[in-house]
Amino acid sequence: MKYIDEFRDGDIARKIADRLQAEALPDRQYSFMEFCGGHTHAISRYGVAELLPANVRMVHGPGCPVCVLPIGRIDLAIQLALARGAIVCTYGDTMRVPASDGLSLVRAKARGGDIRMVYSGADALEIARREPDREVVFFAIGFETTTPPTAVTIRRAKEEGLKNFSVLCCHVLTPAAITHILESPEVRQYGTVPLDGFVGPAHVSIVIGSAPYEPFAAAYRKPVVIAGFEPLDVMQAVLMLVRQVNDGRAEVENEFTRAVNRQGNRHAQALVDEVLELRPSFEWRGLGEVPHSALRIRPAYAEFDAELRFGLDYRAVPDNKACECGAILRGVKKPTDCRIFGTVCTPENPVGSCMVSSEGACAAHYSYGRFRDIPVRVEAVA
Repeated sequence: MKYIDEFRDGDIARKIADRLQAEALPDRQYSFMEFCGGHTHAISRYGVAELLPANVRMVHGPGCPVCVLPIGRIDLAIQLALARGAIVCTYGDTMRVPASDGLSLVRAKARGGDIRMVYSGADALEIARREPDREVVFFAIGFETTTPPTAVTIRRAKEEGLKNFSVLCCHVLTPAAITHILESPEVRQYGTVPLDGFVGPAHVSIVIGSAPYEPFAAAYRKPVVIAGFEPLDVMQAVLMLVRQVNDGRAEVENEFTRAVNRQGNRHAQALVDEVLELRPSFEWRGLGEVPHSALRIRPAYAEFDAELRFGLDYRAVPDNKACECGAILRGVKKPTDCRIFGTVCTPENPVGSCMVSSEGACAAHYSYGRFRDIPVRVEAVA
């Protein structure tokens, strides 16, 4: 299958691994953050980490939109369903993110809230058309990848004059978060981790292009290599990062040339700019308040803003004290550093957001990597 089989070829993977072994300088350590959860999933699933030199370390980043969604935002959606009687529509993974008081959207549904899983904002629009006497709220989350469809949904609702439809907009932006990881005082409680470069996100970059990372790379002297989600994509991107570090370069390079260009999708960007605008600040789980890192609905479309329509008051809520998701999202800790990982907290019963989505670092490590962390004990047999 084109762009699948050839990017999972074991022989080519071994050749890239050999190049990495030859080019990674033995007297230095390399630490690269894969920002996107899709890359975290690929690294765990295909055993990419085992093919890298011992001195090349991959650090998980906050690139899972479900994982970075703070408790307070989930609480708002639950409030709309249980206290305001709205039909709340959202994506499947969002349903299971832990919220306050032991709740989640799926548990609020069990308590009688009309909460429905949808595959797109268009599905939520159709529900609003079918049930004109009910308020329908689309709980919209995601990075730049899912933002254009939300903009189209809001514009279509305005064109149709739907009076019972609104959007709880929680879309977040990648470049601001990458910058925040390196410099924010709000996350110093978790410590710091040395980073030599970033594997840039794939789907996000299809929309925004590679240009938005250029000021970041220049200002912080950190190379960025945009990579696809297949295992060979990731390995080639790591090789490109090693070469940049060895050369003393800090540039934006594009390994994912089959889908990403410098400008991105201008049509999608124009749709987003028409309907949405920057928020001054937005809370990310694990990162705290991140300036200019999220989007809200523009005044021209304010009638479809659920926060304004229902007079919602956002309040930050601290994570479970036993959960290490905040430190894991920053790359400071690994999933196995959390004392409840794989015991109290599992994909079937997630305590923290990193265990909810398959792209979360904890869920990926639980599914594909946890057993390699268990020491092998050889016992004598009598």
